Amino acid sequence: MSQIKAEQITWHAGTVTRAERANLLKQSGATLWFTGLSGSGKSTLAVALEQVLIARGHAAYVLDGDNIRFGLNAGPKILMDTRGYSETQAKRFGLGFSAEDREENIRRIGEVSLLFADAGLLCLTSFISPYRKDRDAARKIHQASKTGPVPFIEIYVNTPIEVCESRDPKGLYKQAREAVAAGKGMGFTGVDDPYEAPLNPEITIDTGTLSTAEGVAKIINYLIDQGIIKG
Repeated sequence: MSQIKAEQITWHAGTVTRAERANLLKQSGATLWFTGLSGSGKSTLAVALEQVLIARGHAAYVLDGDNIRFGLNAGPKILMDTRGYSETQAKRFGLGFSAEDREENIRRIGEVSLLFADAGLLCLTSFISPYRKDRDAARKIHQASKTGPVPFIEIYVNTPIEVCESRDPKGLYKQAREAVAAGKGMGFTGVDDPYEAPLNPEITIDTGTLSTAEGVAKIINYLIDQGIIKG
């Protein structure tokens, strides 16, 4: 069987322009990348923003970190239990929580969010995405899109870890603290694994001091100011 080589794959340009999609949808496509610690309020903000955008007549969709782990970036067990993968296939394609797997998790989401945004949607991604280089890589592919630069808006949900830990919606901080105390690393972001804060995010929100409604309003105002949606 002949083998297809990388140089034999070429980009096939479409005939529908981004301007035509923007005219149809009355908005410019963009990725809004929510990043922050577990419990910081990323998903709460993203879901509330999606609801407000839809109510205002805008096409928006949330890609949530946990939800993506049930499909596109599922781990081996989920792939075997729900997708019928063999153990060999599941180990090959499934993603865990090692540094390497987290990097691949974010790489895939960066590519998927670019597709959504290029199609003209407002793609709201809610991922801890702890490593700066991975977020920067997602931004870079938006800037280098073959159809032209696509807006990438980094939203740093800068809620103090004390507030995040007091919420602890999944009990993960408690587990991580107990694991560390027992001398067993858990690799949990903010406890025994680093979170690298954005250096120049477009928007910063502290949900410990701002309500969800205030945070959503701040983002909506930014989108209007940037001409991505109309006021």
